[in-house]
Amino acid sequence: MLASQHNSTEAVVRHDWTREEVEALYAMPFNDLLFKAQVVHRQHFDPNQVQVSTLLSIKTGACPEDCKYCPQSARYDTGLEKERLLEIEKVIERAKEAKQTGSTRFCMGAAWRNPKERDMPYLTQMVAEVKAMGLETCMTLGMLTRDQAVALKQAGLDYYNHNLDTSPEFYGDIITTRTYQDRLDTLQNVREAGMNVCSGGIVGMGETLSDRASLLIQLANLPEQPQSVPINMLVKVDGTPLDKLDDMEPFDFIRTIAVARIMMPKSHVRLSAGREQMNEQMQALCFMAGANSIFYGCKLLTTSNPDTHEDVVLFKKLGINSERTREYSDEAHQLALEEAIEQQNAPQSELFYDATEKGQTESA
Repeated sequence: MLASQHNSTEAVVRHDWTREEVEALYAMPFNDLLFKAQVVHRQHFDPNQVQVSTLLSIKTGACPEDCKYCPQSARYDTGLEKERLLEIEKVIERAKEAKQTGSTRFCMGAAWRNPKERDMPYLTQMVAEVKAMGLETCMTLGMLTRDQAVALKQAGLDYYNHNLDTSPEFYGDIITTRTYQDRLDTLQNVREAGMNVCSGGIVGMGETLSDRASLLIQLANLPEQPQSVPINMLVKVDGTPLDKLDDMEPFDFIRTIAVARIMMPKSHVRLSAGREQMNEQMQALCFMAGANSIFYGCKLLTTSNPDTHEDVVLFKKLGINSERTREYSDEAHQLALEEAIEQQNAPQSELFYDATEKGQTESA
């Protein structure tokens, strides 16, 4: 009843958030903040629906950027095997597997500063073929020119991911090889091409609460709020400059999800990297705080992610389903899925693709 009573004053999409307002949200008692976020969430979304995506690395490693969190940077020795751009046929095969296990959006990521013109025909063909399968399409390729954004849109690209990563004030401590304005310019090119924007950031990199507030202000105060907002919790990778940082306090992460939901009421807030370090209870609180999108799969580009069947089990416990009905190849597939739900301690079902067994690039 309480949520429905609040619907008469539905949350308005604002682009004028101030630091004082956002820090005041962070300072609210935890239960009050989650209640406020849940009320806003229910005004715009089904609270028991979560959008599901799969992310595939189509080109891994050897990136010239110096992002301190990233194992794909050529500047750090993380033991990551470098790979060339995947063949289109392999990408399509992974997209089919993703659709079979319930994903509605297929995201393709390349470790580039920006795509070269020679790569564009391959990229546009990938987009067109994945789109023809009935999946939403997303790419993250680094910086884009206006012409490149238009070409991808014309090929059928629905979403483009380009994170702001952190606050403008803290940004120089994390990245020096491209500016904050470079990132904003790419988002503008994507918007003007008519694509949906997927943009968020990473928390737990040593930033202050004020930095987290500033990041969310940058996102919320864009001319159009991103349709998808991934909130990543730092995954510390040996060999990167941030590998010795203290772990982030879980309640601080959940607060960030809740504040993002309040500030960007119509955006999908994605519970992204770092989920493997979260127990079921923490993830459940994130969903209560307004997260309504996740990645399926055992990898997020190069970092671990919960296995698909673990997410299905958690969804079953919470009464959550993906936004579109899952499609399975046959009755045996469905029965195997139900068995995985009922027998949580059973070995991983053969239904679910394990990238490590096939030696392919990492997806999440």
